[in-house]
Parts: sequence; structure tokens; C-alpha cells
Amino acid sequence: MTISSDPVLQYPDSAVVADDHRLLRDDEFWRRIPAYASLPASEFNDHRFQSRNCVTSVRKLNEVLGPLASAAFLEDVERGMQHSTMSLRISPYILSLIDWDAPDEDPLRIQFLPQFSHFKADHPELGLDSLNEQEDSSVPGLTHRYTDRALFLALDSCPVYCRFCTRSYAVGLNTDGVEKLHFGAHAERWEKAFEYVAEHEEIEDIVISGGDMYNLKPEHIELIGMRFLHMDHVRRLRYATKGPAVMPQKLITDEPWLDALTSVVEASRRLHKEVAIHTHFNHPNEITHTTRLAMNRLVERGIAVRNQTVLQRRVNDSAQTMKLLIKRLSFVNVHPYYVFVHDLVKGVEELRTTLQSAVDLEKQVRGITAGFNIPAFVIDTMGGGGKRHVHSFEQYNRETGIAVFTSPAVRPGRNFLFFDPTHELAPEARQAWAEPSRRQRMIEAALASVEAGV
Repeated sequence: MTISSDPVLQYPDSAVVADDHRLLRDDEFWRRIPAYASLPASEFNDHRFQSRNCVTSVRKLNEVLGPLASAAFLEDVERGMQHSTMSLRISPYILSLIDWDAPDEDPLRIQFLPQFSHFKADHPELGLDSLNEQEDSSVPGLTHRYTDRALFLALDSCPVYCRFCTRSYAVGLNTDGVEKLHFGAHAERWEKAFEYVAEHEEIEDIVISGGDMYNLKPEHIELIGMRFLHMDHVRRLRYATKGPAVMPQKLITDEPWLDALTSVVEASRRLHKEVAIHTHFNHPNEITHTTRLAMNRLVERGIAVRNQTVLQRRVNDSAQTMKLLIKRLSFVNVHPYYVFVHDLVKGVEELRTTLQSAVDLEKQVRGITAGFNIPAFVIDTMGGGGKRHVHSFEQYNRETGIAVFTSPAVRPGRNFLFFDPTHELAPEARQAWAEPSRRQRMIEAALASVEAGV
């Protein structure tokens, strides 16, 4: 199947219009990239081209971009990759949407191509598995933290690799800084997960993730979905994928894959259960006419799509950008579900915002559209306390950057911490964080004041 030319509003002269969510890019934007300049739309918009031509090294990036990228920029990225927890993999679609006249500030470049010149030192309290997923894993690749929900990591690969990935301890290839805990797509490992869920009848909701379910074969989409659906106590499945944001062509041109997903959704209806896709758009520039066509195919098949955004500095931390993202997602029938405060992730401290930024943004976007299309702004607490609303802290000291949350339904009686980036604090607070003894006293004081009910 080829992408149709349905009537659509277009950017004038391919410029980004910041105040109208209905204006979707529909020009041949990829032709500015030297390696793609002669490609017809039918080839560029084939999922096989997109998958086979992902850029996986700085050398390949140089070959694809040619004179668009300076030697200084490429050297900066090369040094950035040496300090990254994620290997490089970026689709031609995303690469072509980057503004190569100003890559330093481009919100898509920021997410996928690290520049060493922008790096900030990791927060001193950072851990590689900050959300405690491995400790909550009853069997390899299955996290059971919430009583009625479980996270199934079906595989450890993705169509692209986001440099800010929370699961960098397991996803993708080994890097200079991280030897990964791999969860390959192995039937024997899956069988252990199926057995665990079957034995725990309190589990009603399964998130099928990884890695990314976009990389599962059609037969595996069906196998996993049907095994879980035919367990009486399992009521809901969520297939988690960034694919629609980075490679929407797959939903348009990979008929067997979409048919497999559709068969699971249709089976769920017959069983009076629910299956949905959870995806991951972070910026309105990621949403094009191709995105709309892809989402239309899901709508036609009755497949619901919800979005989980990660709040990132210089990407979507302005009210104008967040409002446009929410409205544009709604326009293409993607339900804005969550905005996550950025987790503490190694090597991407410059992307994190303060908790206050999330609190302020939630106030700014509330009311711009129907309430069911306003995302919840949440924090996934360090140490495994689960998701908490950004307003629900027990204490938040803006001077030290320490917030304390409780999670009565998940881990009653425990406190969970969040730390603002130290580079966002005043000089005195930054100095305190640099000294281990003072740092420990600040944390102990925050916890003590919560215990005392202050």
C-alpha cells in the first residue's frame, strides 16, 4: 500500500507554524537530505526502507548528511556517543525532520543525537535502574509492582534508540559505559512470564513493552496477545511502542503486522476485553501528514491510541510547545495520556527539568481542550513507588531541589525521593550537593520533616 494524497492543510513554504495544531507537514521534506534527495515518495514512505536505512553510526550520519553537517558538529556527536548509555539508531524519517540549519537547538536532534558540548554532570544520586524495575521482576523480563498490573518486556530492541531511555540498563546494544542486561525475544523466557501471570489471578492489566513491540514479528504479536487474552483474569492489554512517532510508515505499508495487531484487538472485543496502543510523541514536529494517515488506519480498525510524553528541557518544556503537542495529538486521534517528569537517567542530565516546571506546565495546559484530552502530569518515583501526580508531593524544597512523595497503594509507609537537576539550583545549593556529607544531611532533613508532619 502507498501513502495517499488526502487533502490536508500544509505548512506554507515548509515552515513550522506554532499556533495551529491542524497544520501538518506534507511536503517532500526528505529531499533536503543529500542521501535521500532523489527518492520518490513511494520509496521513502515504505517501512522497509525506513527500517533498513536507519543511521547507526556517526560515520553513516556523515555519509547521509554530507555538507549539511559540519565537521565540528559530527565530532561533538561522536564525543557524545562515547558518553551515552544508548547506541545510535535513528530513522530516515526523523533524521529528515531535523532542522539542519540549526541542529543544536532542534528538539528532535536533542532527543536522538547527543552533543558532548551540551552535557551536564549526572546527578550524584543517580542509579542505572532508577525505577527499581529489576528488583520488582518476579521472572526475567516481567515487572510486577502494582497489584493488578504487570509489565512484560518482550524484547530488548527498538526501531530507534532514544538517548534518554529509562530502560538503558537493558535496551539496545552494549555501549562504552553500559553492559546491558538483555531480554531477547525467546519463547522459553516468554513461557515463564505467561506461567507467572496465569498463576497470579490478581493481575488484570498487562503492558507489553521492551524494547519496543514494533520490532515483534506479526506471529509474535498474535502469540503474546492471544496467550494473555485467554487468561480469564486478564482484562486489558497495552502494546507500548514509539513506532508511530518515529516510523509511522509501518502502519501504512506493513499489512501483515497491522493485520496481526488487528486480530488481537478484534479477539479482545469478542472476549469483552480491551487492547490499546500506548505510544510516545514528545514534540509537535514529530506529527506529520504521514502520522495522520497512519493513525487513520488504526482508527478505521477500532484501535485506540494513547500517548505518554516525557518532559524534556529545550524540547517541550514551554507552555506553547506543550499546548500545541496536546492539541495536535488530539487532532490525529491520539489521546494525550501522561506527561512524565524526566527520570534520572545516566548521560542526559541536561534534558531534565525541575519538578516545578511540570507543576507550572500542568496549570498552563489545563482547560485548552476537553478534560479527557488533557494529560496527567506525573512523576515515576525513584525506588519503585510508582507514578504520582506532580502536585501530590508531601514536601518540595525548591532551594535544595528535593521532593518527597509517598505511595500508599503501592508501598505503604515508605517515602520516595525526587531531585531537581543541580545545575538548576542556586550556587550555594549546588555546592552543597557537591559535598557528600552535606548532601546526605539535606536528604535526611527532607525525610525527617515529612516523618514529623512538618
